[in-house]
Amino acid sequence: MKRTSLFTVMATATARAVGRPVAFITAALVIAAWAITGPLFQFSDTWQLVVNTATTIVTFLMVFLIQNTQNRDSEAIQIKLDELLRAIEGAHNALLDLEELDEVELDRIRRDYGRLAREAREALKRGERDTGSPEIQGRSPEA
Repeated sequence: MKRTSLFTVMATATARAVGRPVAFITAALVIAAWAITGPLFQFSDTWQLVVNTATTIVTFLMVFLIQNTQNRDSEAIQIKLDELLRAIEGAHNALLDLEELDEVELDRIRRDYGRLAREAREALKRGERDTGSPEIQGRSPEA
């Protein structure tokens, strides 16, 4: 089941490597070495261009690698949450795959859950229980 592309392996390894303290220390040392060499190169345009170009290239590439890693992590979390909803008796299966809905539908569902939360807090204030699986307005997310 574990078949990954070369890009996925590279993106994951790179994201892990640059997220460690040693990567930050290395980057700081490179910048310090560049700054120290400034007087040696009379702070020339070329001296400035070297660091500007290097940091731009690294940043440009890292954005894509890190975004790829975050997208995969987010998708995996959504799938795991969907499985929990599917497996729990009484859970609303209509909430599976919510991330595919538009903002209007998500806002409506959020308001329904906000209402349920307010009602549960009021029940607690009255000394009642706040557990259970109340319906969410009897509407499906597609309604």
